Amino acid sequence: MATNGRECSIANALAVIGERWSLLALREVLLGVRRFDEIARNTGASRDILAARLRTLVDRGVLAKELYQEHPPRYEYVPTAAARDLQPVILGLMQWGDRYATEGPPPSVFAHDCGAELRLQIVCAHCDRPVEPGSTHAVRLGAVR
Repeated sequence: MATNGRECSIANALAVIGERWSLLALREVLLGVRRFDEIARNTGASRDILAARLRTLVDRGVLAKELYQEHPPRYEYVPTAAARDLQPVILGLMQWGDRYATEGPPPSVFAHDCGAELRLQIVCAHCDRPVEPGSTHAVRLGAVR
């Protein structure tokens, strides 16, 4: 997708998921909530807006719809690989919101399988060092070492 400025994968991603109800629906599906009524209840989204956002997420391959009842036909939303790859983004937004946008204690926390409270940290897959402000820079495609 072309932008009016620099070609940007962030802008392309936001065109798919960069809306409040889309991100909250993804949060719910990644937490195991699969049915429309439960997603609507847990997000607070109006049914028509939520239906449109879920349709976009399905059309773009982020979620899939699976039939769970034939009469009447009812579907649930399941995460695709694209949705599962968004989990660190969702958790990172939550962590940022806990620190900068929420007064008082966080509304919820996540624990890792090890039992500790989950705190995200981005590390370089090559050298295993933390990625921190100033430690990255943009390069042209093909110019990365």
